[in-house]
Amino acid sequence: MRHRNAGFKLGRNTSHRRALLRNLVTSVIIEDRVLTTVAKAKAVRPLIEKMITLGKKGDLHSRRQALSFLMTDASVERLFDTVAPRYGDRQGGYLRIVRAGFRQGDGGETAFIELLGAEKQLEVKKQKRDEIKAKKRAELEKAMEEGKKEEEKGGEEAA
Repeated sequence: MRHRNAGFKLGRNTSHRRALLRNLVTSVIIEDRVLTTVAKAKAVRPLIEKMITLGKKGDLHSRRQALSFLMTDASVERLFDTVAPRYGDRQGGYLRIVRAGFRQGDGGETAFIELLGAEKQLEVKKQKRDEIKAKKRAELEKAMEEGKKEEEKGGEEAA
């Protein structure tokens, strides 16, 4: 029986679990979307919501509390400047956990934890990635064509 045993241990000792959750909260605030296990996503949800609530308050004390928990100054800036204002009129429920299947190596169930309303930013990031991939693909094809032309010239000279 698990009576009065609240919280997620995640198979780690206290300091490791705290560090893991702090890193996940920081990553979600910076990236808007993170792939992790379902248990970790469920464990980190209340912590992210508390950080967003601090960001919505916006006073100096809240900023210092966020600084003491988050891992980077950039994440605190992003929390107070862009993430928290998105949810000005919303009373909680800032996250979505979407199950994403099972991991290849150990079969662990994975999930995306993402901030609501971040679809536009994620779409822009995806477009930039696609453009970079297209450029690399074009450069590679050009290099392959040049290599074929050089081989043909080398074959003609030998003959």
